[in-house]
Amino acid sequence: MFTLNVSGIGKHYGETLLFRDISFQLNRGDVLAVAGWNGSGKSTLLRIIAGLVRPSAGQVGMFFNSEPIPKESRRRFVGMVAPALSLYDELTGLENMEFFCRVRGTACNRNDCLDIIDRVGLTEHATKMCRDYSSGMKQRLKLAQALLHKPPLLLLDEPGCNLDSKGIEVVQEIVSEQRQSGMSVIASNEKREADYADRVINLSE
Repeated sequence: MFTLNVSGIGKHYGETLLFRDISFQLNRGDVLAVAGWNGSGKSTLLRIIAGLVRPSAGQVGMFFNSEPIPKESRRRFVGMVAPALSLYDELTGLENMEFFCRVRGTACNRNDCLDIIDRVGLTEHATKMCRDYSSGMKQRLKLAQALLHKPPLLLLDEPGCNLDSKGIEVVQEIVSEQRQSGMSVIASNEKREADYADRVINLSE
């Protein structure tokens, strides 16, 4: 059983305070939304949880069966979608997925990649060069790569960005299915995405 424990997290850059004393615990089935005005630190908080940014105060703890997970092992427990995530335009959608498998050291084969590509509605475009993808298709591929290693923790930064109504349904299905095996943290100011969550933390307050 995987558990996430965020305790007293704060972040500042020089004299600029983004947020302070953010604390929560998530267990399997939980969905948390993080809201706040632009620049309030939503993306930064998710990056801190993912271990990509160091907090100015506080700690992020991840536990499996009540045993702490070492920082160097955490990335296999986390899947992240973010606007800054890079895809490789010179590769096809499928090749991008296979590349992410290799980078993570994930035991997945081409069929596994194709199954997840189908899950996000990109089957017809799997062998198309990523440079020819629309912004919405690229967002779907970002969602797909986050699911590759079946992580118990999904960090979704503006997951509905550039998506049409069918793409938004894909996000909703992913969050709903994630409840069965793990948890999600969603950074967004979209009401529909906040409505997926059980709790909302507003960094503007």
